[in-house]
Amino acid sequence: MKEQNRPRRPELLLPAGDMAKLKTAIRFGADAVYLGSETFGLRAHAGNFTVAQLKEARELTRTAGVAIYLTLNASLRPAEFNALEDLLEELKPLDLDAYILADPGVLSSVRRVDPQRPIHISTQANSCNPQTAEFWRGNGASRINLARELTLADIQSFRPLTEVELECFIHGAMCVAHSGRCLLSAALLERSANRGDCAQPCRWHYSLVEETRPGQSFAIEEDQHGSYIMNSRDLCLIEQLPQLIAAGIDSFKVEGRMKSLYYVATTARIYRDAIDRLTVDPSDFDPGWREELEKVSHRPYDSGFLLGREDAKIHPLDTHYIRTHDFVGFVRQNEAGLWVEGRNRFLLGDEVELIGPQMRQEKFVVNEILNFSGEALSAGQPNSQLRIALPAWAEEGDLIRRKRPSLP
Repeated sequence: MKEQNRPRRPELLLPAGDMAKLKTAIRFGADAVYLGSETFGLRAHAGNFTVAQLKEARELTRTAGVAIYLTLNASLRPAEFNALEDLLEELKPLDLDAYILADPGVLSSVRRVDPQRPIHISTQANSCNPQTAEFWRGNGASRINLARELTLADIQSFRPLTEVELECFIHGAMCVAHSGRCLLSAALLERSANRGDCAQPCRWHYSLVEETRPGQSFAIEEDQHGSYIMNSRDLCLIEQLPQLIAAGIDSFKVEGRMKSLYYVATTARIYRDAIDRLTVDPSDFDPGWREELEKVSHRPYDSGFLLGREDAKIHPLDTHYIRTHDFVGFVRQNEAGLWVEGRNRFLLGDEVELIGPQMRQEKFVVNEILNFSGEALSAGQPNSQLRIALPAWAEEGDLIRRKRPSLP
């Protein structure tokens, strides 16, 4: 491909649910991270950041050359705007790269308090057409996150008709509601999804009760586990990246501020490699990317609405989590060298695999497990401090996983 015809490499945007995940996202290849403060984001139960922690996060990302975006995408009530504007005043000195928001009132407050701050429009705003994109650009936004309900043909229509940056989700959990704007959690538990407190009742088991037979419930059987009539599969667009790059997407976003550190590392390393290679050569697709993504806990993968609404399998029969591998250890370092923080149980003699950035990975057998006192152990346990022999290339921040035993 001639250099002048090569698409610009899209940004890889990773979730940072807490400081450890932020550091992992940076180390494993993120161009940018998104995170939430203690208020006004849409993940009330993620490990959100205090203003002091945001300052530390800003310093880390600046040193690494990584952008940092703060989520302020909740729908606000009238009495909350004074607190919002107080927060914006506190945030100004941090010089964050952008705020992510959906509420026009929040946009108005940002423009008044911190007029130079870049604004990104959240998926909650449900931007479905280039005219909407231009509306947001005319009101000060530099980027929009495209509605997840769009097809590839829909997305391809944006770039010629708008100058705003385009961002889209490429991986992670989907929602039964239109662009995530759901009332079910609020109706059942008074926990509003639109204010970051979703209890995910769409993923619960349900049964029917006929009104003349009170107390007698009837299961809605679809398989041996029950029914999940409102549940969604997980999004995985690794195979569609060449078309999305060609469509002019500026930023590829991975969902998951409440997902595990292993999830962040796995998605970062795979999509980093894929974006780098496919931007240079759209035909350079590696089937191993999908195989690696299968090794992180997920519901059955799907392409969502991208390939046409008839392919949007929003109500599959079985969307239980698929877990083929366990994250069993995190490599740390002290003055004595590398050691392993146990995350899940593993046994002496287990074959495990070390994974690191730049697609480094290597299987090895655990032939010895020692605690810090030098005592031999038969197993590594969660939260334990261990010493095991690691491959020579191991570094602090690498992860160790183990294939789960096959069920009989």
